[in-house]
Amino acid sequence: METLTLKALSYRAFHGYYQEERDNGNDFEIDLTFKAPLRQAGATDELSDTIDYQKAEEVVSEVMHGPSVKLLETLAKNIGDDLFETLPRVQELTVTVRKLSPPLNTETAHSEISMTWQRS
Repeated sequence: METLTLKALSYRAFHGYYQEERDNGNDFEIDLTFKAPLRQAGATDELSDTIDYQKAEEVVSEVMHGPSVKLLETLAKNIGDDLFETLPRVQELTVTVRKLSPPLNTETAHSEISMTWQRS
C-alpha cells in the first residue's frame, strides 16, 4: 500500500461558527492523504492507475465553495465522504482541515481537525 499526499490546498471560503465568519469568509487549508495500491502506476506511468488529484481537488473545491457550515468537523466529514465515494481505488483517506487565523483573543496560526476513512 502506497501513500499519496496533497498538502495545503488553499481556499477562501465562507464557513465558521460566527455569522461574521460566514459573511466575511476565512482562509482554509486542506491536506489529503490517500493510501492505495499505486505501484502499478509507477510501472505504467498512466493516470488511470493512480489517484487523479485534479479530480480530488474538484471534490474539495465543491465542498469548500458550497453551502456555509459552522464547524471544521462538518467540512472534514463532507470532504471525506465525497472523496471516498468518488475515488474507489483509495483504501484509506485522511482529511485535515485548517482554519487560518481563527477568531480568538490571542494570535493563533490555525485550528485543525483530521478525520480518517477506511474501506472494510
